[in-house]
Amino acid sequence: MDEAYEVVVVGGGAAGLAGAVALCRARRSVLLVDAGQPRNAGAGQVHNYLTREGMSPTDLLAAGRAEVARYGGEIRHGRVRAAARDGDGFVVMLDDGVGVRARRLLVTTGLVDELPDVPGVAERWGRDVLHCPHCHGWEVRGQRIGVLADRPTAVHQAQTWRQWSPHVLLLLNGTTAPDPEQAERLAARGIAVVDDRVAGLVVAGDTLTGVRLASGAVVPLDALVVTPRYTARAGVLASLGLEPVDVEFGGHVIGSQVAADPTGAAAVPGVWVAGNVTHPLAQVVTAAATGLNAAVAINADLISEDVGTAVDGYRQRQRSCTRVDP
Repeated sequence: MDEAYEVVVVGGGAAGLAGAVALCRARRSVLLVDAGQPRNAGAGQVHNYLTREGMSPTDLLAAGRAEVARYGGEIRHGRVRAAARDGDGFVVMLDDGVGVRARRLLVTTGLVDELPDVPGVAERWGRDVLHCPHCHGWEVRGQRIGVLADRPTAVHQAQTWRQWSPHVLLLLNGTTAPDPEQAERLAARGIAVVDDRVAGLVVAGDTLTGVRLASGAVVPLDALVVTPRYTARAGVLASLGLEPVDVEFGGHVIGSQVAADPTGAAAVPGVWVAGNVTHPLAQVVTAAATGLNAAVAINADLISEDVGTAVDGYRQRQRSCTRVDP
């Protein structure tokens, strides 16, 4: 337990890297711990990230790690098993049994996409099995897009994807049929409804060509849209007593997140969160921004503590200088 840092950043995605760079530039000692398993590993490109449009997630993270190192930050491959309060700071236990001390924690562990249990979906995830129209809609514009009704928000999803293509259909997959008003709105936009379960994906030459229904019929498709449940990776935070809360969209629970204030400060003093662990719907550039936001708040908090410590020392020196020996 000889190693001590001002900030330990848990998770090395866009949020963690952005926070680490900002803290290093503020001349803070920083350790970033990352397992190297980003949520978007299956995606070929990053989108909507100004000046980085189309960059691969791997290249973006490599560039971020290089920036952290350039400003003096330390990066370790591994996981944080748990963290615990230690006086005014924390003890952080890594999965190799090593423990380090930190004055503050920035947790950016992201989330897990819990995908529908349809054969082939997990294997094509991030390629031609998609979830976010603003992330991937341009790449499949004008193509045949099927929206799997595995969540109550599927009708909303179908109407949203209709912006990118006139060839959108809603696969009910055994769920309740749209009500009359929804059916009329779908029909008005030319969105067909397929009333059968999806048995699996049809792939040819490593390309999605359709889905096979329970009846045996094949529906030709170029992309399949699913809505995962977004489950916060909150094990480290749970060890500090921070449990995830439900996230709702359109009156339906779509996942979980760890609550925080606008700066990313969690309910436990000295702990900040950023990225998808607290913002499930954040895209890459948004996650990076929350990491920067949290880093600025952490640095301000450390400055306040440093000033208090300096004042205490100053007063003690003043008392020593004015003390008169008998």
